[in-house]
Amino acid sequence: VQLQASGGGLVQAGDSLTLSCAASGMTFSSFAMAWFRQAPGKEREFVAYISPAGAGTEYQDSMKGRFTISRDNAKNTVYLQMNNLKPEDTALYYCARRGRGTVEYDYWGRGTQVTVSS
Repeated sequence: VQLQASGGGLVQAGDSLTLSCAASGMTFSSFAMAWFRQAPGKEREFVAYISPAGAGTEYQDSMKGRFTISRDNAKNTVYLQMNNLKPEDTALYYCARRGRGTVEYDYWGRGTQVTVSS
């Protein structure tokens, strides 16, 4: 299983950015996926979750209304659309696969850096 995140970069506050995570080596449509992030000196935190078919989503409260998670099972890709970015959104963003029948995440991508300048 491989998860390859991309789309990060340096943006200004208020800008938008879309992250992508391409999965391989798995039956993508069978697994829930999520995004996490980790800022320097801080613990990794949950960002958003999406169910296998994409019908169910969850967000960290502070990101509701600004971030949107989606997926394209035909392309084996999960996305994170981020709007109105703030400097505190600066972090390394990871995608992860939730194990079947569990709430644990068993595979993680290497992350893509998002830096938001004020």
